[in-house]
Amino acid sequence: MIKGSLTIQRLLAAMRGMDASDLHIKVGLPPVYRIGGKLRHIESEPLTEEEADHLLDPIMSDLQRERYADGGNLDFAWLLPDGDRFRINMFRCGNHVNAAIRRVKAEIPSYADLHLPPIYSQIVQKTNTGLVAVVGVTGCGKSSTLAAMIDEVNAHRDVNIITIEDPIEYRFSPKKSIISQREIGIDVSDFHTALRFVVRQDPDVVFIGEMRDAETVMSGIQAAETGHLVFATLHTSDVMQTMSRMLEFFPPSERDFVRSSLASTLAAICAQRLLPTVEGFESKVVPATEVLLNNSVVREKIREGEDGDLPAIINSSKSDGMRTFTMSLAELVEKDWVDLPTARRFAPNREALESILKGVEVKADTLVGRMKS
Repeated sequence: MIKGSLTIQRLLAAMRGMDASDLHIKVGLPPVYRIGGKLRHIESEPLTEEEADHLLDPIMSDLQRERYADGGNLDFAWLLPDGDRFRINMFRCGNHVNAAIRRVKAEIPSYADLHLPPIYSQIVQKTNTGLVAVVGVTGCGKSSTLAAMIDEVNAHRDVNIITIEDPIEYRFSPKKSIISQREIGIDVSDFHTALRFVVRQDPDVVFIGEMRDAETVMSGIQAAETGHLVFATLHTSDVMQTMSRMLEFFPPSERDFVRSSLASTLAAICAQRLLPTVEGFESKVVPATEVLLNNSVVREKIREGEDGDLPAIINSSKSDGMRTFTMSLAELVEKDWVDLPTARRFAPNREALESILKGVEVKADTLVGRMKS
């Protein structure tokens, strides 16, 4: 697959041609790519300890080497001349360098590129203040989704956007908005410091790369409370886990206050997970999505601690743009983007999925009958 000397530059450059999403570096294995969701070893000798420990040296600064040596972990980004960016996580394992590298395509994707439902664009169009959380497990496309949402703001609003990222993945060019992207470890020491000063920088829109502790969650809520539009990510799998995680960051004595603040400021939670598509489809993966929109009923449920009622509210609010993962899976099957066995495998409730699909089939048959008559 790659001939000659294995340099990190060549390994990264090869990802575009293979449409690889990730590259893994580990002692004792040849470099491993993730293609279409599956790991693929290249035809090469396993990396020795010396090779693995120094493979990434050519793309690191002296400061980055020092940070890795001190902490055993390092996140940074790197750019190829063709514009492709890479999000790189180095971590010490067995006293040697391991790395997980995510390719970030140069072009900021559109909603159509990502196969997202229309509600994502509608959230951006209708929301001027509040907290919009895009959530999902690692590798589910959160960064790409948020890039599309932020770039829509950038293209259509005269606002000041400030992002706080670790590391910066997509580079935005100012359109109608002005935009400043701050990278942790380069422009500012940490999220806490960046968030402490962000409201003094006259932002209209703030993007928090990850809400990872009580301080970042509270900073996001407070920014939303003071009239800003805040986008943020969490590593949670769905709406219910997101609500639980945000509250679990705080001691029990503070949770009622946090609930009240969330009830007032939350605009939407958009959860997603990537599914493999049918053979021949234009993309190897598509997102299944779950969306909670805040309204008077949701606001009251959050404030009163009745989170258990949220799934039922989402399920009954399809006309408002809310959607469950099960609804989304049925839609993907109906569009022939995902096959039924795959949808069943990912379905939170297989019986509910089957019921929705049967309902779709009945409606279609009825419609055909009417047309014939």
